[in-house]
Amino acid sequence: MTVLIAAEELLDRTGDVVLLDVRWALGRSDGRDQYLAGHLPGAVYVDLPTELAADASPEAGRHPLPSVQTLQSAARRWGISTGSRVVVHDATGGLAAARAWWLLRWGGLTDVRILDGGLAAWTAAGGELEAGDVVPDPGDVVLTGGGMPVLTADEAAALPATGGVLLDARAGERYRGEVEPVDPRAGHVPGAVSAPTTENLVTGGRFATAAALTERFAALGVRPGTTVGVYCGSGVTAAHEVAALAEAGIEAALWPGSWSQWSADLDRPVATGP
Repeated sequence: MTVLIAAEELLDRTGDVVLLDVRWALGRSDGRDQYLAGHLPGAVYVDLPTELAADASPEAGRHPLPSVQTLQSAARRWGISTGSRVVVHDATGGLAAARAWWLLRWGGLTDVRILDGGLAAWTAAGGELEAGDVVPDPGDVVLTGGGMPVLTADEAAALPATGGVLLDARAGERYRGEVEPVDPRAGHVPGAVSAPTTENLVTGGRFATAAALTERFAALGVRPGTTVGVYCGSGVTAAHEVAALAEAGIEAALWPGSWSQWSADLDRPVATGP
């Protein structure tokens, strides 16, 4: 699976791809303002909470997966057609853009890549920015779903006891239960392994090399043939970890409900500590 595209390569292909700008961060709502102030030429803004997620609920989590039909309608609004090549990006090392990458792959598209290093890499490579909104002609893409593996809460919880590895992509202090800024309870799923998404990145917000990522995940217990699941707070940064695993040649399933779903169910056990 080809996950990344370098800014230098994208500079030669901008007329051949659909560019999606997914600037979002937990606790912030100015992604669209940032986009309007300056974005890759032709890039379309994607609003993560409303276009890359369904309505939140305690039963499904803070960012449940949208239906295939809803995602297809959004993708057509973004100008994606059958056969389109898509590049997603943000200004935070792909931590938000990876959600769009994962969803479009899940929807059935095969040529979707993350701009490695995002906006900063683009400008460092000599790419220009433009201001204002971009409204493309509607596309005609047909999405089918099922293109990427997913886990339910029960399936994720069962992985550690059955020889699999369940990775927790949140910050270490959230995993350990020292802080919990947004979800009902602090801690982690019993048996899960702490694997903060930010450690997939190197200086400049670029992904580490495939060799470095392979080494990292091996140290966390992921070997060839290991069944791997990933969760985070609400299934957003977990998509980034799935992308990093894919760069290392490892297929991993995403648990969309993640900790926001688990911690809202008081019957579910919670572990704390390292």
